[in-house]
Amino acid sequence: MKREFRAIVIGASAGGFGALKTIFGLLREDLPVPILIVQHMSPGTSDFMARHLNSVSKMNVKEADEKESLMAGTAYIAPPNYHLLVESDRTISLSVDERVNYSRPSIDVLFESASEVFGDALIGIVLTGANSDGSAGLKKIKEAGGLTVVQDPCCAEVPAMPQAALSAVGKPDHVLVLEKIANLLNRIC
Repeated sequence: MKREFRAIVIGASAGGFGALKTIFGLLREDLPVPILIVQHMSPGTSDFMARHLNSVSKMNVKEADEKESLMAGTAYIAPPNYHLLVESDRTISLSVDERVNYSRPSIDVLFESASEVFGDALIGIVLTGANSDGSAGLKKIKEAGGLTVVQDPCCAEVPAMPQAALSAVGKPDHVLVLEKIANLLNRIC
């Protein structure tokens, strides 16, 4: 029996824009799940990333809005200086709570809230970055029975974040290069 997934969460930091561009350039248009993304960025950053990813993707990519309902086939990027969370009614919540792992938005905040809502129907992905944000959240996804994916550190622009995720999780379900991450999502969703 095929496993059914309900959402994907992706965390990235240094080098993440290029990594996300590669993945979104390969994702199919009819992906039947929403994708939520935290990319570490400066507080005053514009919505350039969402607009650019939308231009290279077959999916709709947008900056997340407060109380927005999650829609299949849409990717939501955390706005600069806001934590992105998933509520139990599968709507988006934005928060200006304290920084977590020196970051707002924090990958761990997104991963942990999404794990509570989606449990084993969640896919968590940690990409390139220079800190350990996402490690605790990916571990929580694994403990809830979700699918865990880490970008292969040898191919990451900045390997620290994928390495930290590998250390925290122990053995994720997949350690892959970017193109294979996109192929996996296209195949299993």
